[in-house]
Amino acid sequence: MTRIAQELKIDGLRKLRFKGEITAEGKSDWRLVGHLGATVVQPCVVTLAPVTTRIEEKITRRLLAHLPDLESEEDEIEMPEDDSIEQLTSVIDLSLIMQEALALALPMYPRAEDASLSQAQFAEPGTTPMQDEDARPFAGLKALKDKLEGDD
Repeated sequence: MTRIAQELKIDGLRKLRFKGEITAEGKSDWRLVGHLGATVVQPCVVTLAPVTTRIEEKITRRLLAHLPDLESEEDEIEMPEDDSIEQLTSVIDLSLIMQEALALALPMYPRAEDASLSQAQFAEPGTTPMQDEDARPFAGLKALKDKLEGDD
């Protein structure tokens, strides 16, 4: 499990279970239906504190000897809607399928429950930091309008 955690660039993999069934589908194709369960540890994107996540995923793969023809006269080819289709090779590598499914199920931006971003303001010494209000395109015109109305 340490090797898988290193390959996926996560801090830890506490539990990992992949269970399923491979059945024949027609004369030369196969179907894999399984379940992936894992407990992963990743760094929080805000605080870098460890975040533990439980993953439960249903896995379906159709391993076809002959993939549907995607040839097209156009420059672009549309991806098939069925993303469970894969090319059947001489060996069905279940560990590779499990690792791919785990990689796709990982949270992209894990965040600790109490993590929050505070607002940071930077400015040269002696100057006032810029506020969101200052970045608005008509803020200067509003200030001028308010000043002119105040003179009346």
